[in-house]
Amino acid sequence: MNIKRAIEDLIKSTLRDLGVNEEVSFNIEHPEDHTNGDYSSNVAMVFAKSLQKNPKDFALSIVEVLKEKIKENEHTQKIFLDVKTAGAGFINFYLSPDFFHKSIQDILEEKDFGKNDLFAGKKVMIEYTQPNPFKPFHVGHLMSNTIGESLSRVIEYSGANMIRANYQGDVGLHVAKAIYGIFDKGEPDKSLPVSSQAQHIGECYSYASNLYDTDENIKKEIDVINKKVYERSDEKINNIYDWGREVTLEAFEEIYKKLGTKFDYYFFESEMAPKGEKIVRENIGKVFEESEGAIVFKAEKYDSKLHTRVFITKALLPTYETKEIALTTTKFEKENPDLSIVITAIEQADYMKVVEKAIEQMYPDWASRMKHVTHGMMRLASGKMSSRKGNVITGESLMQDSFSAIMDILKDKEMSQEEKDKIASVVSVSALKYSVLKQSLNGDIIFDFDKSISFDGDSGPYLQYSFARASSLLRKVNGELIQGNLSNEISTLERILYRFGEVVERSAEELAPNHIASYLIEVARAFNVYYSENKIIDTEEGTSEYRVNLVKAFTLVMQKGLYLLGVEAPEKM
Repeated sequence: MNIKRAIEDLIKSTLRDLGVNEEVSFNIEHPEDHTNGDYSSNVAMVFAKSLQKNPKDFALSIVEVLKEKIKENEHTQKIFLDVKTAGAGFINFYLSPDFFHKSIQDILEEKDFGKNDLFAGKKVMIEYTQPNPFKPFHVGHLMSNTIGESLSRVIEYSGANMIRANYQGDVGLHVAKAIYGIFDKGEPDKSLPVSSQAQHIGECYSYASNLYDTDENIKKEIDVINKKVYERSDEKINNIYDWGREVTLEAFEEIYKKLGTKFDYYFFESEMAPKGEKIVRENIGKVFEESEGAIVFKAEKYDSKLHTRVFITKALLPTYETKEIALTTTKFEKENPDLSIVITAIEQADYMKVVEKAIEQMYPDWASRMKHVTHGMMRLASGKMSSRKGNVITGESLMQDSFSAIMDILKDKEMSQEEKDKIASVVSVSALKYSVLKQSLNGDIIFDFDKSISFDGDSGPYLQYSFARASSLLRKVNGELIQGNLSNEISTLERILYRFGEVVERSAEELAPNHIASYLIEVARAFNVYYSENKIIDTEEGTSEYRVNLVKAFTLVMQKGLYLLGVEAPEKM
């Protein structure tokens, strides 16, 4: 049962009884201090002004009717302990001990506790990660994958038929730069692992990219290679291209496996280019127009905040914008999703608005079902990280550094090397993913490596450690448990656990996984406080079944929450 929604319905019903039929939104939130209730609403203050009433007096009137309504229903009697007014006119709701005790049982018995039907019956396609063959898997790709995978799981848990897609740039100037660099620096040893070969290709790209910016003659050579890549007109270039594409894509697959991602579709720029060009040319005079030898879309005609962008260059090459149109048509032709989400960095927001406006002119129904979700950049103390100049921290190197640091923490643990490798693998991924997901998507992330791998504090490893600690505790439980009388003293852990469902629903509604990340930290801290203050296993007086069940409920919520973040929950650390 969604308690927040039940309270909202009770309040609306009460307002109607008081003759208030005006539809105005009001807040229902969790007070920071539990002495102020489990929920608090500002409804009296919202309506008091328009009704020309004193907020405190109006709150008292609302509470009087609310209490009567709660008494009339046997079900609500079991849920609510009390309703009180406070402060300038807040209304605070106190949940009963019976409710909290039952919520623990619900968590233990419901297979999909916290699941909602926000996207029930909907087909949702989400496109994320988008690394480019011939270039390093950089931090932006890691962020996109982390956010996209978490949102996929949250939306899926909210009832959707989820389709995961990856769009990769296997043609373009970056490919030509990499091929030039390979010609100049040579090919790697083909017997090396694909990750090492891909790293060499990325280094060749960075090397040639610098030359492209500084040497006009080399720039011309790379531009010629770029044209030949599109034309498939040079056998030597084709051979390097085919090998490099295969190697880098295979290396990406190894990264996806570590990150826990499996895609249903792989779309490529090389496939989109001719299709997009055809669509653009067919719409010249309707949507697009010729300008100085190029074909452009003047988006400012439709929205003064937008601008003109080139879709086919003077050299007759389709731009990213044109390929994006083809990609959109391909998605809707193949799956016709109810919602098509694209995850990119926030710096692409203006570009995507122009593309979406062009699509709206040709396919208005599709445009209404498209959603662009952006994220900020990851920054270190040295500033923005760029994959272009070679002085980079790549997503893959960050994963490796995190793995090595976790292995160092585990070196003195009494466990096999295989166990250490497994734990370091899943914990290092959680360290990075949580660092991305704990913050709202639109802001930049100032990444602190040492804090990210800490087993104590605001980190992914802390969440996993808390789960492992509880799992270890449960493994020690043996013998008959004492049922005993349930206490009316409700802990913070009990007050937080039941909220899991409403947090998941909010994350799905807002497409914001940071709400789940924040909730998990709160519940992990509550568990650790409960563990320090209460004897879970008592060999002398007997172990309480309820306390054991409370710990079990914690592990179930934590495991599901970590899954929704795209993180594994190791039972041993």
